[in-house]
Amino acid sequence: MAFRIKRIYDEPADSDGYRVLVDRLWPRGVSKERARLDEWCKEIAPSDELRKEFGHHAERWEDFKKEYFRELDGKQEEVSSLRGKGEAGPVTLLYAAKDEKRNNAVALRQYLESEEGG
Repeated sequence: MAFRIKRIYDEPADSDGYRVLVDRLWPRGVSKERARLDEWCKEIAPSDELRKEFGHHAERWEDFKKEYFRELDGKQEEVSSLRGKGEAGPVTLLYAAKDEKRNNAVALRQYLESEEGG
């Protein structure tokens, strides 16, 4: 499976393959045309409660991932769909957060590529 991660604010590229926004909220200042999405999968994003609790604080990253993985365990239809797309070709998970190392797309890719996830 080939899952890539990219900020939605970065320019789309043909090499992105299937482009899917994995945030619950639409990113500010990005038009639907500019986003060039194939799918907006807000159902797979962290719950509002978890997103607010994490608040992009680095010290909460491990706890966030653990809780997010629990949420993903209950969303196997969405997880299976993304995995299937990943088997068919490159999939770019798009996110809006400023932190490129600790965001829900990074955690989601880890989950999707793990043997345990799902």
